[in-house]
This record gives sequence, C-alpha cells and structure tokens, in this order.
Amino acid sequence: MVYDLAIVGAGILGLGHALAAARRGKRVVVIDRDAQANGASVRNFGFVTVTGQGAGDCWTLARRSRDIWAEIVADAGIDVLQRGLMLAARLPESEAVIDAFLRTEMGEGCRRLTSAQACEAVPALRPEAARFALHSPHELRVESRHAIPRVTALLAERHGVEFRWNTSIVAVEAPRLITAGGDVIEAEAIVVCPGDEFTTLFPERLAAYGVTRCKLQMLRLRPAAPAPLASAVMSDLGLGRYLGYADLPEAEPLKRRLDADMAAQRENGIHLIVTQSADGSLVVGDSHHYATTPDPFASEAVDQLILDEFDAVLDLPGRTVTERWIGTYASAPDRWRLTDRPSDAVRIVVVTAGCGASTGFGIGEETIADLFGPVS
Repeated sequence: MVYDLAIVGAGILGLGHALAAARRGKRVVVIDRDAQANGASVRNFGFVTVTGQGAGDCWTLARRSRDIWAEIVADAGIDVLQRGLMLAARLPESEAVIDAFLRTEMGEGCRRLTSAQACEAVPALRPEAARFALHSPHELRVESRHAIPRVTALLAERHGVEFRWNTSIVAVEAPRLITAGGDVIEAEAIVVCPGDEFTTLFPERLAAYGVTRCKLQMLRLRPAAPAPLASAVMSDLGLGRYLGYADLPEAEPLKRRLDADMAAQRENGIHLIVTQSADGSLVVGDSHHYATTPDPFASEAVDQLILDEFDAVLDLPGRTVTERWIGTYASAPDRWRLTDRPSDAVRIVVVTAGCGASTGFGIGEETIADLFGPVS
C-alpha cells in the first residue's frame, strides 16, 4: 500500500499532522520506535497555553491548537480538567508587565484582578502572592498521559490512521522510508517529527539549526486537604520567562529584579506552573537546563527551589510529593520551532521551545497545507 502521508514520530506534533491530513481524507501511517508515545508529549503539564506565548505565529498557532483540542476532546473521551490561567504576581515590577500585556492584541479576553478577586477564584492563593493578578480564559488542561493515547485511538478508530509501533526508520529516500528491519514504506509525502532525537534522520540538516536538549524537573503533590483549582496557576517568574510577557519593554525592570532577588530560580530556569488532576493531586514545575546530552539525574536542590516558589504562592500546608520525573525536549537558541524542507515531498518539523502541546495541532494544519495545498 502506498500512503498519502507517512509521519515519523507519534508524539503530539506527529499526531497533529496526522489529524490535519486525516481530516482531508488522506491515507496516513504514523511510525514510532517505541510501543507508545513516551517523551515530552506525556511528561508535561497537559496545559494548552495561549496567554504568554510569544507574539506572532506562536501565539496564533496556540490559539488555533486550543480550538482544535476543544473540538476533539469529546470524541476522544478526554476530560478537560481545568480552564483558564491565574497568574498571581507579588513583585511591584510585575504590575507594569501585566498592564502592558493587556494593551496588546494578546490580552484580548484577559483581565486584571484584584487580590481579593484572585483569591476568591483560587482560594488556596496567598493574598500577599497575588497583589497583582492576570486572568486568562483561553487555556484548557488535560492529563497528558491519558490524553495522548486517546488522541491516538481517535485517529485510528475514527479516521483510519495506521500506527506502526516498535518500528525505527533509519533512512528517508522519498517516496520510501526504510525501517531498521529492512522493510520499505511508501508515501507520497513524508513528515519527520523527531522530537529531541537529532542523530538518526537528517542529522546534518538538524545540526545547522544549533539544536540541543532541554532537561526539566517536575513533581506531583498531594494536598493534605481538598484544594480545588479552577484554573492553572503561575507566578512572577512566568512573567519573566514566557516571551509574550518577557519580550515587552516593560518587563526589563522585572527581569532585573528577578535576577537579583531570585537568582537561584533564574539560573535554573525555574518558573511556576501548577495544574490539577482529576484525583485532586497537583502537577508542579518546572526547571530548564540545557545540554547536548543532559544527565538523567534529578537534583533535590532544584526540586526544592520549585517547591519554595509553590509554597510562596499557594497556602497548602502538609502537601506531600508523590511523584518526581524528568522530561527532555528539543531547544534552539534563536527560534521556537523549525520546519526544514529536504525535498518537495519531505518536511522535518520540530518544536524547539517546549510548547508542542500548545501549538502542535496548528503546526500540523500549516504543514499539511504546505504539502497538499490549502483547503479549498
């Protein structure tokens, strides 16, 4: 059988391309070296983030991806566990950043809240941690480790996408893909979504972008008593890291303040995100360290810095850590994503900023339109 599209990689970016092609009636095969998605796509917050993404195509594609998530969750049997974002800020320099953000087009639908309003919406917030608050209605949160398999099942059962697991592709010679076992798969078009694996397919082309890996640490906490969070929670550190805020001129004083007063957090790339699972536990993170081959070890000191910020923002005494894990994703110094074109029929697509869950569906539509033409 000759497919219309072959996709290498079954993470969220590969699934985004498969969905976009399948919705056009294309015959699609997705090939992955593992038995199921096991990388960044299932090790994250499941937080489909719009507000705070970098201005331009990152923000635009995040909005589109959020809409696609909203379209498919019911059919896929995925629960939306939280909606919106509460960014609670305590530093005086944060106020100007929030106000400046609200004046941009990205602030549409968002609003500034008083401390009392923020604490009413999220009762676990410490009032002193929410002197200034930004609320966004745009986000949604799913449980990644459950959502990714369910999107996969939806594609297979509803759209006829074929999945070939435990299959490594060692060469792409369009229209052919060669497996490690010597089998040949033929497709009119090929999309390679390698995640942070840069050395097997097109290594010289990927090397030209200066790609490396980012290692992050995350935790799951269990509150001592029920503490429902209607929305995800972030803090001042997010204003200094997420480019939708941090690239604003008004963010410069805040970044200097963070560098001076929270140097350890900034040096370890820490910003606070707290999301909640169906059982009431909290997914908390994260940190960022960069290396060609990051070590596999989690630092207790880094985890403690994350927990210190958590405790500064949320009043949940007696919380306990029930899980810890490490994730890695692709990173590049000068771009948040890349699309490389080895030939007319082949695309290499990588998200290089850790926002694949937030942008992957939109990127998939873009690539499929490039390969097969715009929707008529």
